Amino acid sequence: MHSFLALLRAVLLATVTSASASSFFRIPLTKLTPPSSYLAGLPDADRTRAAFLKNFVSGGPTTVPASNLAYVQYTTSVGVGSPPTYYNLVVDTGSSNTFVGTGTKYVQTSTSIFTGEDVNVTYGSGYFSGLEYLDQVTLAPGLVITNQSIGDALSYADFEGVDGIVGVGPVILTEGTLSPSTNELIPTVMNNALSQGLIAEQILGVSFAPATSYNDTNGALTYGGIDSSLYTGEITYTPVTATYPAGYYWGVNVTDATYGSATTVIPKSTAGIVDTGTTLVLLADDFFESYMRAIPGAKIDPSTGLMTVPTNSVSGIKPLNFTIGGTVFSMDAAAQLIPIDQNTEWGLSANKQYGVVSYMGTNSGEGLDFIIGQKFMEKYYAVFDTDSNRVGFAYTEHTFTTYTP
Repeated sequence: MHSFLALLRAVLLATVTSASASSFFRIPLTKLTPPSSYLAGLPDADRTRAAFLKNFVSGGPTTVPASNLAYVQYTTSVGVGSPPTYYNLVVDTGSSNTFVGTGTKYVQTSTSIFTGEDVNVTYGSGYFSGLEYLDQVTLAPGLVITNQSIGDALSYADFEGVDGIVGVGPVILTEGTLSPSTNELIPTVMNNALSQGLIAEQILGVSFAPATSYNDTNGALTYGGIDSSLYTGEITYTPVTATYPAGYYWGVNVTDATYGSATTVIPKSTAGIVDTGTTLVLLADDFFESYMRAIPGAKIDPSTGLMTVPTNSVSGIKPLNFTIGGTVFSMDAAAQLIPIDQNTEWGLSANKQYGVVSYMGTNSGEGLDFIIGQKFMEKYYAVFDTDSNRVGFAYTEHTFTTYTP
């Protein structure tokens, strides 16, 4: 049996394509409606994902829509095949395999080529396994990738309400996911878009925003560069950390973090990751304890795993400040708290005030001591730059807002 890489090379050599990198591709992001049981288990699922991530061992830009799935996850519409079947896929910078079939099933067409490989990927609490194909993938009009490796999920868990994942993490994360070619890497959609001349730079811009409704197309992905209309001021870049295991992901160093001006949360330079596939902002347990103790009456709700804040403490919530690349990025009260009118959709008690900052389940000092998730990125534009091996953040019109319970 030919190896996966040998088959991929053969198909690429046999396929004559001509493409030129255009300006950029901007795609909106969309929100779907999963069952409430999915939302109720979210904090534990985020912590399980965090534990799994810590155990890792080994043209021009185009902007497209992204949708907020019930306040907790972003998806984008991706076409597979010719003619394409469109799938709502989770946008995940914390993994690199792209697959479909957990909702809408994979539809084979004339462009579908079985690689002879099985594929299996674990995501903490979820997983998928199935067969690997090469196929045509449409990320946007004019951004059509040929012979993209994708998985057909035949067995899976914890992907309610979505059809799969588009993985935009570092390619090293695909190692060990194929069988029998366990040592082969699978080129990501970003790798192939660059090699096929569809984009000029291997850069992904991510624009999230606080959702105003249960299903809200309020975000955008920019393939191949950045979209200056989606942020204000300058972008602060910081190199991907060399600390293991955070450095295998989109890992960064936070120089320090404070709550208000008097409480130290992260006392020295510490490595963690930026992950669109994690909803909450997770801190190592000792960091989180410092944060929670500074909020009068705050405690962990044992039924949800989220922090609750007494009503009389809400007005006194201070900014949670992260220093990254020499710039302070603050989460104000609106960024730290879940609006009470969203509690039902989250599967929470109707009248309690919950927070989006939570604990990882392990103390600091293990090389991945925080996860900057979706709720942080709803306030800041994020840039994932493979070419320069760096991550960037910039302010947006959503960075500072007034909290309304």
